[in-house]
Amino acid sequence: MNIIQFKDISKNDVEIVGGKAASLGEMYNAKFPVPPGFAVTADAYKEFIQLSGLQPKIDKILEQTDIEDTTQLTNSSQKIQNLILETDMPLNVRNDIKKTYEHMNVRPEVLLNQKALDFVKAGRDFPFVAVRSSATAEDLPEASFAGQQATYLNVRGVDNVIQAVHQCWASLYTGRAIYYREENGFEHSKVYISVIVQKMVNSEKAGVMFSINPATNNENEIIIEAGFGLGEAVVSGSITPDEYIVDKESLELIKKKINVQEWMIIRDPNVGRNIKRELGERGKKQILNEEEIKVLATMAKKVEEFYGKPQDMEFAIEGNRVYLVQSRPVTTQKRIAKATSGEREKFKGEAILEGMGASPGVASGPVKIVKDMSELGNVVEGDVLVTGMTNPDMVPTMKKAVAIVTDEGGLTSHAAIVSREMGIPAIVGTKEATTKLKDGDIVTVDGAGGKVYGGRAEVESVEIDDTPIDVETITKIKVISDLPEFAEKAAAMNVDGVGLVRLEFMIANGGIWPDQYIKENRKEDYVKLLYDGIGGIAKAFGDKPVWIRNSDMRTDEYTQLKGSEDQPKETDPMIGWHAIRRLLDQPEVLKAEFEAVKRLRDDGIKNVGVMLPFVIDVDEVRKAKELMREIGLEPQKDVQFGVMIETPASCWIIEELCQEGIDFVSFGTNDLTQLTLGIDRNNAKIQKQFNEMHPAVLGEMKKVIETCKKFGVTTSICGQAGSKPEMASFLVRVGIDSISANRDAVNKIKRTVATEEKKLMLEAARR
Repeated sequence: MNIIQFKDISKNDVEIVGGKAASLGEMYNAKFPVPPGFAVTADAYKEFIQLSGLQPKIDKILEQTDIEDTTQLTNSSQKIQNLILETDMPLNVRNDIKKTYEHMNVRPEVLLNQKALDFVKAGRDFPFVAVRSSATAEDLPEASFAGQQATYLNVRGVDNVIQAVHQCWASLYTGRAIYYREENGFEHSKVYISVIVQKMVNSEKAGVMFSINPATNNENEIIIEAGFGLGEAVVSGSITPDEYIVDKESLELIKKKINVQEWMIIRDPNVGRNIKRELGERGKKQILNEEEIKVLATMAKKVEEFYGKPQDMEFAIEGNRVYLVQSRPVTTQKRIAKATSGEREKFKGEAILEGMGASPGVASGPVKIVKDMSELGNVVEGDVLVTGMTNPDMVPTMKKAVAIVTDEGGLTSHAAIVSREMGIPAIVGTKEATTKLKDGDIVTVDGAGGKVYGGRAEVESVEIDDTPIDVETITKIKVISDLPEFAEKAAAMNVDGVGLVRLEFMIANGGIWPDQYIKENRKEDYVKLLYDGIGGIAKAFGDKPVWIRNSDMRTDEYTQLKGSEDQPKETDPMIGWHAIRRLLDQPEVLKAEFEAVKRLRDDGIKNVGVMLPFVIDVDEVRKAKELMREIGLEPQKDVQFGVMIETPASCWIIEELCQEGIDFVSFGTNDLTQLTLGIDRNNAKIQKQFNEMHPAVLGEMKKVIETCKKFGVTTSICGQAGSKPEMASFLVRVGIDSISANRDAVNKIKRTVATEEKKLMLEAARR
């Protein structure tokens, strides 16, 4: 049998049509929105190989090839492909392809009437189709052969379709396919190829999606990556797509990253070939709308349920219709679980480059920049491969590298999938890796965190301890929680509430600077963004207090957000125009943040407190209260109202702040330490002098706590120092009311506090 229609294909036909076609047949018959098509079977390819007598010639070439020698591998691959392309396809296979292609989209009743069929064929254009490989060892659960064979888009006409099928056969012996089969123990002569011929979707938007987060193995997240035009730009890694993370249970969008797309691939309406088209201003816009994201996430969830395991899918959107054009099992789940469980790494020092973490793990080595395929041979064992974009042709070279870093590409590009399969740390979409890094630079790549560090970065392994423990303490233990999607896990730690929610994380997810919303008369969008984000965290903690910090956006940060180009250039943004001083200059932004809290309260969520950042003057507190009253909230009555203690000034005017009227204070030790000691906390050269336990810093904190006690003002800490046992011990002894720690440090701080409180009781008993 040379041809099988999608309607006749099932999961039992993998040996005949390959994993990709079997999957399409299953989904087509399950009524998923799969474009119609057919498969040229592996039997047709077998017949071609047997009649031509090519296999012994192919085997001889392979026997003489060292696959670790890139030049040899490339030359052998080309020889074999030329042999296949120069050999005629069997006539019966050509005729079967011709007949089936000509009948695509023709109604069954017309096929029964030859005259009607001749009339229809004479009066219509033949359809554009995608012709793609489906190797019988491809896309199986045991190994991912993603991108190893060819795909041809926008093919039209009988001769062109037959030629594309022939080229797919030849692509069974691309260099990357040969190498990958060798590495995974597949015998070349026993791997056959089927070819899918599927009606082409002339997509306006397209991309890939996973029903599980492929970088972190989080089964509760659906990852969608999208680009304008045909999906080839996303799949190949040629562009950095938009990224959307959706909660699998609620189907709510929990995070998005909007990237600039400078060009797209489209079909030339005249000749059908693929062409590039510049996008201009359109390329800066969000690609998928909310409805499309929800439709895709729903589809991803259903496909996973259908197969009973996580899936990697490709989609296309034409007009108002969403099509599913491919699905295969996620093959890296166990490997990613192993790489991301048990331990994590904490890096000392600042990252020199950031992108999207595509494959977890940590590795150090010299940079080797590859700008075109001719330079792949320069990469040797132990190098960090740095290239403009990920590409499946790089697979043999990737195997030599200890890590991979690219300018472009997305989390679910084919090469990213392969890097996860191989267990190589990878970061994609950095935008500037090939210009910022230099050949020979020694760097450390954190594949999970998406960061590159200079030199062989010092790493501290830390065990994750997030199983709730039952330890009673007088001092309240809270958690720092910025992301709604992790709020339930944080709440499960048996804590007393949230001591810090930084709005900047939610703002970054929105993709726009706060003042830009106001400039565009989109204040309501900003309010909703915060309402959803804060509400997600507050709901997870029930009646326990959740303290949010008003936005603290420094002008040298968040450069990818819309509106960043309008931010002033400051000589020292760290102590410049940000926090409460900026919010009072832009009162509509501050009022919008207060409005989000008011609406939550109106909707019955009353556990949210507000604190002002970077306070240095009582008048700042007074003016903020006035703005809060303007939107209908009475500070200290309708909502808990406090200030951050981040400046020496706030320590010295603490009595006046208490007299003005506040419910609580919370120490921000990062800024308090740097401003007290005159130490730039971002300067690696002087980090050894940055010390939150310095007597001057501890003295300021002690003074503030003692003063607040006189006025009945609650004291807390939410800086990173709150996660350190030595700081927790000190704070317990000076009488702090609550300590907020990172989620992975909560249990450690609980035990420290309980021990210190027992010591104090014993000391008191001895007096």
